[in-house]
Amino acid sequence: MTDVAEPSRSGRVFDVQRFSLHDGPGIRTVVFLKGCPLRCAWCANPESQQPRPQIAWFESRCAGCGRCAGACPQGAISMDGGRVRTDRGACTACGDCAAVCSRGARRRMGRETTVDEVTAEVRRDAPFFRRSGGGITFSGGEPLSQPGFLLESLRVCRRWGYHTAVETCGQARWKDLREVAELTDLFLYDLKHMDPRRHKTLTGAGNELILRNLEELLALGAEVTVRVPAVPGANDDRESLAAFGTFVASHPAIRRVELLPCHALGAHKYAALDLAPPSLERPDPEWLVSAAAAVVRRAPGVACHVTQGLG
Repeated sequence: MTDVAEPSRSGRVFDVQRFSLHDGPGIRTVVFLKGCPLRCAWCANPESQQPRPQIAWFESRCAGCGRCAGACPQGAISMDGGRVRTDRGACTACGDCAAVCSRGARRRMGRETTVDEVTAEVRRDAPFFRRSGGGITFSGGEPLSQPGFLLESLRVCRRWGYHTAVETCGQARWKDLREVAELTDLFLYDLKHMDPRRHKTLTGAGNELILRNLEELLALGAEVTVRVPAVPGANDDRESLAAFGTFVASHPAIRRVELLPCHALGAHKYAALDLAPPSLERPDPEWLVSAAAAVVRRAPGVACHVTQGLG
């Protein structure tokens, strides 16, 4: 096995969002890469988790015409008394069903693409980058789940002089993260919980590697904004907030923290993928203000802001 990521000119993307104001400085284009090693209980983008493309079926848009069943080369779709049935085990996510659906009830979540295709999309927004001090942000999923594709994309963006940001959960090989750091102007680094056992319960993995990678990045001199999802019942208790503040205070290189309130706006996507949606409550706005103040009290001089919610 090689010690570094193999360069890759192709990868899997599930969305490209233009004119974002919440994922780094200025106006930004955000490229969402598919695949994630974590399974956060509050995830608003379930289509980001699996590395392969998936077919989502939005029942409320379905007219029951049966065209999708006729188009499926695998016979994975059938009609049962006017209701659509999908055998997900037989589905190869080829997208033929989505192509014939005029109502958008079927959608292919994720697509194979190339570095050139992605960066061509980004390049359309270059005038907005220059005027606003913005750039491109790679998010996910976890962009480091496709390290070769991420690296090649960052190299092109750096060649064109764009400001680059990478949003990461930190659950990645340090060797990949170190390579990415050479081409990244800003990391948006997620911290879900400071307790490793609680972190594993909430995300499916402990936080030991995540914290170690963060400290290595800070030691390199990388610019890092720490992002904390604000999730009632998960990390909104006084002890969790105190632990976040203490950690930030012990790392003077961290100058900015963002609290991201969770929401349930992705519930319809869970249903469309035949997944059980998480049960979530949106944090109280007054609590968010007091939570930000609590972090600052423990880490004076650090800017702590409440930003747009997760997702």
